[in-house]
Amino acid sequence: MKAMILSAGLGTRLLPYTQHTPKPLFTLSGQPVLDLVIDRLQTAGCKEVIINTHHLHHKVEAFIASKNYNLSVHLKHEPSILGTGGAIKNVFDFFDNKPFMLINSDIVTDIDLRKAYDFHLSHSHPVTMVLHDYPEFNNVSVDSNKCIIDFLPDTADNRLAFTGIHVIDPQILDFIPDGRFYSIIDAYRKVISNNQCVKAFIVKGHYWKDIGTPEAYKQASFDIMAPKAFQHAYSDYTESIIYQEQIQGDGSDRTWYRVLSDSNSLIAVDHGIRQSEETAEIDSFINIGKHLFENHIPVPEIFLYDNFSGLVFIEDLGNTHLQDIRLKTKKIKDIIAYYQTIIRLIGDFSISGSKNFDTAWTYQSTHYDKSVILEKECRYFTEAFLQNYLMADVNFDDLKEEFDLLSDKTLEHTNFGLMHRDMQSRNIMFKNSKYYFIDFQGTRFGPVQYDLASLIIDPYAALPFPVQAQLIDFSVETLAERVGTGQDNFRQCLKYCAITRNLQILGAFGFLSKVKTKKYFEQYIPTAVKTLKHNFSEFKKVDFPNLKSIIDKL
Repeated sequence: MKAMILSAGLGTRLLPYTQHTPKPLFTLSGQPVLDLVIDRLQTAGCKEVIINTHHLHHKVEAFIASKNYNLSVHLKHEPSILGTGGAIKNVFDFFDNKPFMLINSDIVTDIDLRKAYDFHLSHSHPVTMVLHDYPEFNNVSVDSNKCIIDFLPDTADNRLAFTGIHVIDPQILDFIPDGRFYSIIDAYRKVISNNQCVKAFIVKGHYWKDIGTPEAYKQASFDIMAPKAFQHAYSDYTESIIYQEQIQGDGSDRTWYRVLSDSNSLIAVDHGIRQSEETAEIDSFINIGKHLFENHIPVPEIFLYDNFSGLVFIEDLGNTHLQDIRLKTKKIKDIIAYYQTIIRLIGDFSISGSKNFDTAWTYQSTHYDKSVILEKECRYFTEAFLQNYLMADVNFDDLKEEFDLLSDKTLEHTNFGLMHRDMQSRNIMFKNSKYYFIDFQGTRFGPVQYDLASLIIDPYAALPFPVQAQLIDFSVETLAERVGTGQDNFRQCLKYCAITRNLQILGAFGFLSKVKTKKYFEQYIPTAVKTLKHNFSEFKKVDFPNLKSIIDKL
């Protein structure tokens, strides 16, 4: 058997994603759709295949060159798109005198291609089209002899959908003109008008998805990946119905789902389809998450992922956050005990997690440095919170000198380890008497004091100031020596990190509330303001005169 894979489309319905990746190279569970099609043809007994290309053809060519298939693969570039019929005629010299298979490169299916080919061999008609009932695309009319009548959509009950798979006798090439755009359907209409039968091979009980739209591609990704993820996570898993229910996320644009099958569950996080070839959030989430897990840092296990579709399936850690535990716990001594356990774990995260950490995994910055403090915390606070949320007449440049000093003071006694960057009570889960860190994709090198400050001043938990003071003392006594610095320097760095983190928190709450219209976050602004004023009161007015004046008036 020979076959042709039709891959020359522009993928306009999949913009902007097809600007950098041709549709045939969209992946499902890490495997390009084109690769899946070739595998299925190989399984069906195909010995030789040709692929027409157009948009980003060099990427398809590079992919094929990287593979080592058990069948011969040829490529034919079309400088101008020729349509299905024109593409076939353009490679007429590839075919021999035997029937050949045509298949679209943007379908995902488990239809038995060998059965379709053998069905064609069982009759004398020049064309077999594989059809099925798929209401969204039902536009092919079939008579009682399973010969196709026409290809026009209407409301008739006997309409079926074309699967994008057909088997053709070489004589069909005579119905296609040379050297121009032409639809294979027009050729089939000629066959029908010539009183010949275009035969329908009707299939049922299979999986089929056209990935021509973002929604269809994302659904196909989930359909293919979810059963595999359960198989990775549960050794005794047997395939059964899979359900998904959306669960609440926080400030990010990612979408979270709990995925259920029988008594088993996973969490799926959808980062969205890849929009560029640059390192993206999903890359950091996967690489950093795997690194932390392998270094015995308590994070959820990652079972399956696809960097292009944006889907990641991870361990389900339940619904209990540190925030829930803190708000339900009445005794201060118990709260302090919980937090002391987590402070020790943060030390492990910083020290053990930094071993063999590759900065290429980071997608924002490799280190927590002065530029991060100035842009992502000081400017964020000024513009997102003071200007846009409070509508205050404040300019970042007028405060630049004081922000410079604040940045320098923050970094003055820094001992770099691994820094989570968002170590707050909603990013710490509790399951089976154990704490876990989640949302670690912003991890980079930085001071352990930043994560400690983030935990201690966290507005979601709203720890009383005396409790915060005790936890600061415990952090200094427990971790200063571990990170290789004196207690006074450790405390000094922690104090300034508490300020810079507080600025970031208020910037984020202002942005999420005003721009993202996530009003849920507004309830935590008063606590964050109160904490900032409390901690900033320790500074002398002469050091930060303008900033102190603004904060005092909040």
